[in-house]
Amino acid sequence: MLKQSLAAALLLLSTQAQSAEVPLYSQALGQCLDKAAGVTSAMIECLATETKIQDKYLNEAYKRLMGQLSKERKTELRNAQRLWNKYRDANCKFYYDPDGGTLARVDANDCVLRETAERARELDSLTQE
Repeated sequence: MLKQSLAAALLLLSTQAQSAEVPLYSQALGQCLDKAAGVTSAMIECLATETKIQDKYLNEAYKRLMGQLSKERKTELRNAQRLWNKYRDANCKFYYDPDGGTLARVDANDCVLRETAERARELDSLTQE
C-alpha cells in the first residue's frame, strides 16, 4: 500500500512539475488520483480517463498540423506518427513487468498517458496558428 501511495504522489508531482504555464494534464486527473487513495484499480481508471482526454488533444493537434502541410510533408508526418505509435506502445508495454506487482500496471498506464500528452504538446507546438 505504501508503494501505491508513493506512486500516486510521484505521479501527481510530475504532473505539476511539467510546466509552470500550461499543465500537461487536466486538473481532473489530480482530483481523481486523490480520490483513488492509492487503490490500484482506481488509479488505473483515472489514468485511462485522462489518456482519453490527451488522445483527443493529440488527434486535434495532428489534424491541425496536417491541414497546414504540403502533400509530401503530410506523408512524412503520417509515417512519423505511425512509428511514434509503435514506439509508445512497445516502450510502455515494457513498463508492465509481470514480476513488478500491481505498481507495474500503474507505471505502464502512466507511460501511455505521459507519452500521449507530450506528443500532443509537441505536435501542437508545430502548428502555425
